[in-house]
Amino acid sequence: MRIRLDKYLADMRIGTRSEVKKSIQKGMVSVDGEVVKKPEYKIDTAQTNVFFQGEPVGYETEEYYVLNKPAGVVSATSDPKDTTVLDLIESKKRKDLFPVGRLDKDTEGLLLITNDGELCHRLLSPKRHVDKIYYAKVEGRVTDTDVALFAEGIEIGEKEITKPGKLVVRKSDDISEIELTICEGKFHQVKRMFEAVDKKVIYLKRLQMGTLRLDDQLQTGAYRKLTEEEIRRLKEC
Repeated sequence: MRIRLDKYLADMRIGTRSEVKKSIQKGMVSVDGEVVKKPEYKIDTAQTNVFFQGEPVGYETEEYYVLNKPAGVVSATSDPKDTTVLDLIESKKRKDLFPVGRLDKDTEGLLLITNDGELCHRLLSPKRHVDKIYYAKVEGRVTDTDVALFAEGIEIGEKEITKPGKLVVRKSDDISEIELTICEGKFHQVKRMFEAVDKKVIYLKRLQMGTLRLDDQLQTGAYRKLTEEEIRRLKEC
């Protein structure tokens, strides 16, 4: 892909378009070993070596991060009051990243951050039924009856009942611990499903989306880039 030098640098968050134009004109940018002072200079993003103040600036058309979202952070690209999930991705180069789907403000766990719109559609499309796995602590004793009801689909106040969910009870007590696999992403769906059987979710964490599972070693609030294999497998979901 051939683009203007100033757009290349602005896309990679070196500065605003006007800021990088000034930097280029001041001779702070070199292309393939030669100083270039024309912001409109066209370069090949795949083959050209660009340096800003002596440091290489690689061009990335798409970025993929997995974030272990902490509670209190909102799944949005910007927010006037709260910290967003994008605020946590400090190493990002692209300005057009977004979270794939959303987790409630008080929900933790796996969140995919990318600018790949086609992959986002693939993972969220209701027609594709991509599984999401959650861990939850639930106020109330979760029983085999609940497991059977979830497997049939739950009435949560919408036109149709939810699609069948696979409910696995890890601990049944006054505070139960469960894992739930669903293939939809309705608003507050996990919480509403348990409310429908007279129970309350008091802690919720997403463990997996499609083929992407949260790393055990990825601390809350931490993130990493996806591997090429992880990206390939997600695109096959």
